[in-house]
Amino acid sequence: MAGHSKWANTKHRKAAVDAKRAKINARYIKQIEVAARNGGPDIDGNPALALAVQKAKKESVPNDNIDRAIKRGGGLTGDTVEYEEITYEVRGPAGSALLVECLTDNRNRAAAEVRTAVTRSGGTVADPGSVAYMFQRKGVVTVPKAEGVSEDEVLAAVLEAGVEEVLEQESNFEVQSEPSDLQEVTKGLEEAGISYDSDEVAFVSDMKIDLELEDAKKFLRLHDALDDLDDVQNIHTNADLSAETLAALDAES
Repeated sequence: MAGHSKWANTKHRKAAVDAKRAKINARYIKQIEVAARNGGPDIDGNPALALAVQKAKKESVPNDNIDRAIKRGGGLTGDTVEYEEITYEVRGPAGSALLVECLTDNRNRAAAEVRTAVTRSGGTVADPGSVAYMFQRKGVVTVPKAEGVSEDEVLAAVLEAGVEEVLEQESNFEVQSEPSDLQEVTKGLEEAGISYDSDEVAFVSDMKIDLELEDAKKFLRLHDALDDLDDVQNIHTNADLSAETLAALDAES
């Protein structure tokens, strides 16, 4: 598994298999509420809210839920929305590292749940800064290798958007940019008629750790335990699973 997008695809497949639709919806609703609280409920005047709504709709979050989240976050219902963003640094097997982003209304509960999940899964909660230095925040867009779409065409579509790199993966291209350029990248792709699977601001590491089968099993157990927590929004990692390791995991599942 080389590159951020392959790991993202693996997560998405797991999410589909496990039918975690309610949890996925809850994550996007939280993001919408926070964006509306921070920048107001007017989508046209709040780019962060517009992006959160766009992502929610792409994940088929019901429109009624989106509208309620905007009103609640914008203070139009009388409810108070107070979420805190917290990032935990975790060490996994064989030198793997994870950045766990949480959005919570109870810091103590989130800390206790993350620590319990990590400890029970054989990981270690790391000191602040001991893992984060391995990662850089980037805009990441995943473009499937559709028939007739080449790396040169993808690069030409996004060149004016300040793209840093286009990486070719087994089944897609991964476009990396500065987080502030992400919307320009997706706009360039749309104008060129090139579809994309996902767009997000993510923590990406150049220090990849290739996990063998047994370590991969331990890592996935740790990842899944964290991913099951309600407060966890995103998990970023430097773990890299080869095609052979993924095939072996599929064969055992």
